[in-house]
Amino acid sequence: MIVIGVIGISLSSIFIRYSPAPSAVTATWRLLWTIILQSPVILLKTQFRQEIAAAGRKNVLMSSLSGLFLAVHFAFWFESLQHTSVASSTTIVCTEVIWVSLGYWLFLKGRIGTKALLAIAVTLCGSALIAFSDSASGAQLYGDILALLAAVAVAAYMLIGRLVREKLSTSVYTYIVYLACCAALWILCIIQGERLTAHGNLPVIIGFLLAVFSTILGHSIFSWCLKFFSPSFVSASKLCEPVVAAILAGLLFGEIPSLLQILGGCFILGGVYYYSIIERKEQNP
Repeated sequence: MIVIGVIGISLSSIFIRYSPAPSAVTATWRLLWTIILQSPVILLKTQFRQEIAAAGRKNVLMSSLSGLFLAVHFAFWFESLQHTSVASSTTIVCTEVIWVSLGYWLFLKGRIGTKALLAIAVTLCGSALIAFSDSASGAQLYGDILALLAAVAVAAYMLIGRLVREKLSTSVYTYIVYLACCAALWILCIIQGERLTAHGNLPVIIGFLLAVFSTILGHSIFSWCLKFFSPSFVSASKLCEPVVAAILAGLLFGEIPSLLQILGGCFILGGVYYYSIIERKEQNP
């Protein structure tokens, strides 16, 4: 199941590359399909309907805010893949755990130890190496920046989720988040003057594939695997995504990372992995 999950999330960037529609349109179709697939489970089960009814205005608003940040993440990340390589984009997005840590320290009064700071420094050095490697092309550097903003946005989504999840179940929380995320992306499409049906059937199909493989057979499987494996093992498994995605991009699009990109990627993945180990030890001394 872990292998299926890694393949599922790794296919995300590949599917996005094949979409002829603007990033906001593709992202909206992904969320629409996710909601369509999730709705029968949520709405037909009395327990979930009762939980939604009793959620309270504050929890709904906080979940909606979390969904807004998730929409920003999708918009930035999908667009980054139109400008930079799959390897650079997926690796930089993996820095989300670092931004979660910094946000936890800044806004939730958490603590960051010396070892954690070292991991963060190593990760940021890796990001700088990738940016330097892509700096010869303004478009690629722009894509790297978008990927970095996508990582910051998903970190905000994770931090808010940490607070709301204390009051709501995972299923209800994610359902509200996905509804808000989809609405925000749809509004973005309207602002950009884009119609969801203006680009043929391929974006609809790709959105479905993203919902099934990347959301249900990707992220949902990782959540399920937490019953059987430690969080640190599951987190480390997710770091396989940039590697698998880069291999697929090399085979399908002829994107061969430079030595500097590979070095920067190793720094990032190593720093994130080291940080996940430190965090787990602190939670389970």
